[in-house]
Amino acid sequence: MTSDDEDGVFESVGALSDRVRRALYRHVVASPDPVGRDAAAEAAGISRSLAAFHLDKLVEAGLLAVTYQRLSGRTGPGAGRPAKLYRRAENEHTVSLPPRTYGSVGRLLAAVVDAAGLDRELQSAARSAGAAEGEALAGALDPVAALRSRGYEPYWEERTLRLNNCPFHALADEFPALVCGMNLALIEGLLPGCAGGQDWTAVMDPPPHGCCVALKSKTNNR
Repeated sequence: MTSDDEDGVFESVGALSDRVRRALYRHVVASPDPVGRDAAAEAAGISRSLAAFHLDKLVEAGLLAVTYQRLSGRTGPGAGRPAKLYRRAENEHTVSLPPRTYGSVGRLLAAVVDAAGLDRELQSAARSAGAAEGEALAGALDPVAALRSRGYEPYWEERTLRLNNCPFHALADEFPALVCGMNLALIEGLLPGCAGGQDWTAVMDPPPHGCCVALKSKTNNR
């Protein structure tokens, strides 16, 4: 990473030093759909104009991205202008002082495992690692809370629990079959140690955005 790249990361993360921007950012990234200014303002308890100012600053910092959509669903003449909506930016920002390159090591290891055809061995190790984490939980968290604590950002889509964030996004893009299989095994290992986890199942069900794994609960009445 060059000094210019490092400065860019610092500036991006520095944009979250403001309490209001942190609240807006958290609300936007927690939503599975793009968020409008009105909804973001209401969630943060501020005016629409102030929300618009801070949201656009987060876009300038590369933390959020913009899309446009007619919220009424109408099209053609008289449908009005599309609303400006915000979603999480695809790029990632990692700060390490001094700089570390764990991502490079991760890609190298993934490439070796993939080339050697060690998918099953990786999944077995991941399931064991998940089980160890579950044992440490000792039923203290239910699956939703456990996954949230691990950065998956779970949300309900009718009766399916989807995961808005893939903690292994960069590697999953490069080695999808390898990393997504590992991720599924890790979550499968974790579930039995969660409160009520024995009633949950994890399956591979990739959405357009987010984690490839989805979960269902036999006792969910949503």
